Amino acid sequence: MTLSKAMTGAAMVALLALGGCGEKAGSEAAPKTEAAKDAAGDSTIAAGLGDATKFAAAAKSTGLEGTLAGPGPYTVLVPTDAAFDKLPAGALDTLMKEDAKSELTGVLTYHILPGAILTADIGKAIDAGKGKTMLPTMGGGTLTATREGTAIIISDGAGTKARIVGADEKKSNGVVQRIDAVLMPS
Repeated sequence: MTLSKAMTGAAMVALLALGGCGEKAGSEAAPKTEAAKDAAGDSTIAAGLGDATKFAAAAKSTGLEGTLAGPGPYTVLVPTDAAFDKLPAGALDTLMKEDAKSELTGVLTYHILPGAILTADIGKAIDAGKGKTMLPTMGGGTLTATREGTAIIISDGAGTKARIVGADEKKSNGVVQRIDAVLMPS
């Protein structure tokens, strides 16, 4: 194993440990203190998508809405509606068709990370990884996190870059990070 691979691995372990917020694998993600409960609120990720209507509609059409309302914890990189508008003409309409449900599910799960991961956690992992860290997704892919100035950038395998534009929306079952691009699995 090369030094850079070992450091990336160590950074990922650190990120996952931080993102897990001390929870045991498979345990309920309920906040432990009243202050934590107040910070997280009663709203789940599914209920708290707000103005991300295109992501919410896609999650509902694939059945992921139930998962995003479940216990978690998850971190969801939610593309804004403007991010979906940047896709090639008709791409979202094609993905929303019944016969493309598995492809759409793959795109959405590529935006879901295990654990509750705050931007500070990602920043620490980037620092520990000497400028980048790898983020495993629930869809089985890997995203790369780097910085551009003070902004955290998440990149897919094809090089599409998404900037976190709305950070650390704490929900009862995880965290929402709003991004300005739709990331695609390889």
